Amino acid sequence: MYPAQGDTSLLIEALRRERPEPGSRLLDLGTGSGAVALAAAELGAVVTGVDLSRLALATAWANARLHHRHLTLRHGDLISPVARRSFEFIVSNPPYVPSALDRTPPRGIARAWDAGPTGRLLLDRICRQVPRLLTTGGVLLIVQSCLADPASTVLALHRAGLRAGVVAAATQPFGPVMSQRAGWFEERGLIAPGERTETLVVVRGVRA
Repeated sequence: MYPAQGDTSLLIEALRRERPEPGSRLLDLGTGSGAVALAAAELGAVVTGVDLSRLALATAWANARLHHRHLTLRHGDLISPVARRSFEFIVSNPPYVPSALDRTPPRGIARAWDAGPTGRLLLDRICRQVPRLLTTGGVLLIVQSCLADPASTVLALHRAGLRAGVVAAATQPFGPVMSQRAGWFEERGLIAPGERTETLVVVRGVRA
């Protein structure tokens, strides 16, 4: 199971600033270990977590039991398990690391981060599919790396009818996965020669 990283903390901080009302319906797409979902539950939200990995869902269930929180967990691809529902808040920490493969890995831990040559395989799908699940005034929060072009996320959410912009950012050293790919990133012009940090951002979209 892929442990929570700095992007998880940045997303949780952004969610806390939203101050969701108790009882607000919140969807966590790609819930993983359930760290963001549990933070939302602690804020009083009614949380549904979705993940394609059954191992991730089992981990999130165990963490919810450990922390005495209730999460509704669903197995499936992005919005497919909740396509007929609506939410006041939707949060996501999707795979966004650029990779040589032009598709998402079918299995294995790399599925938690690999997102195609531009890092946008999942981000683009989220921007197309997720806004329709927001209530009027509903908020979408997505965390991603600047290597995966946050401006494209903002533009795609605008096109989907949301007011959108970057609301948080943090720079951190490359972790093991990014460090292993640094040479490839340099070849593709994604980073400058010798650069070994990345900036993470939270993009916020609001349904008017």
